[in-house]
Amino acid sequence: MLNYNSVTKDSIKYDNLAISEVESVVKINLRGKKRDFITRIGKILSILPPTESNMSSNNERLNLLWLSPDEWMLYANEILNSENDNYKLEDELFNEISKVNYGSVTNITDHWVMINLKGEKIYELLSTSCPFDFNNFKQNQGSVVQTIFNHIDVIIHHKNSNDLNLFVRRSFSEHLFTWMNDAASRI
Repeated sequence: MLNYNSVTKDSIKYDNLAISEVESVVKINLRGKKRDFITRIGKILSILPPTESNMSSNNERLNLLWLSPDEWMLYANEILNSENDNYKLEDELFNEISKVNYGSVTNITDHWVMINLKGEKIYELLSTSCPFDFNNFKQNQGSVVQTIFNHIDVIIHHKNSNDLNLFVRRSFSEHLFTWMNDAASRI
């Protein structure tokens, strides 16, 4: 895993809005179409990949986001450390899927930065620079959207009411975090 400096060490808090970078959690890209791929994913993760577009499925440890008809992003709820078995999970997925040619398993932990947004003004912040209409999105817990936010590609996961995880490529994370801090101070 990449050893990098965080964009910010603290979370930023305003009235009814908190923005914080989540320390590194494992993120894995899964791609496949075969029935055996879906079956093995379900057995290994104890989660069936969502087949409905722009939705997610989860358990207490993991979240699985639909990205396309044959692509999902898996991310953990716990921070990576030597005590948890997230690297064992990646190895098991690789051995049970990629090695037997059912699909692909790619570790993207260092590629995406996860930023958590909490509070009642989340959608007000997002609507300042995002063309996506969040009216239905905010009503459906577990919704996922890939969109543009301040001219940057992002993935947004509606985890709970007024609680979102936003994924942004590492190379754009500092710029986006700084921009969100500035925009949030004006809401």
